[in-house]
Amino acid sequence: MRKLLRTSHRYISLLVSIQLLLWTASGLFFAFNKIQEVRGEHVIKRQPITVDLGAFSSVIKEARRVRLASRLSQPIVVVTRDGGTDYLDQAGHPVAMLEPDDALNAVDLHTRLTPLSVETVTEETPGDEFRGRDLPLYRVIAVDESHTEHNVYINPYSSEVVAIRSLQWRIWDLMWGLHIMDWQAREDINNWPMKFFSVLALISAITGIWLFFAARRAAS
Repeated sequence: MRKLLRTSHRYISLLVSIQLLLWTASGLFFAFNKIQEVRGEHVIKRQPITVDLGAFSSVIKEARRVRLASRLSQPIVVVTRDGGTDYLDQAGHPVAMLEPDDALNAVDLHTRLTPLSVETVTEETPGDEFRGRDLPLYRVIAVDESHTEHNVYINPYSSEVVAIRSLQWRIWDLMWGLHIMDWQAREDINNWPMKFFSVLALISAITGIWLFFAARRAAS
């Protein structure tokens, strides 16, 4: 039995050690990179919204959430319902989708980046860097003072910045996928590979401890 445990422990530990190395390497990367910089929060310009609430005449019913937003410095109402989101002007009318040039102006207004070009995003695939955001979006390619390139995603109705992605974020996202063993969508922490290797790591640790004390007893 002891020989079988030693052999099993050796091969299980070899298999688990590969994933343990990935867990450790990704954990070190997380520890030495500020999440605020990964998300691009350091290039965002925080601006207060000045609103005359008496100027709004819209009637809103059955909303899950109502908030104010600044659409290129013009206040609008963002109404979230079960069926989607409405963007309303002060009179309660739906606002039109911004033009691509407006997205460039939004990046210049809301960030410390210099916008270069813009494109419209209408489709999502697993693992996209803007995942979790409603489409369509404007993707603006912009650079900072050190000429580091960023992808800035703009809500085409409210002009809000919904995500900022850079090479640092993509490395973080890759490390996160390796860490949780979800290599495609990089969102599911309850996947079967994660559970399987976690159980193997537990078995390896328990058998290793047992063999350590068993060897000491045999030696004495």
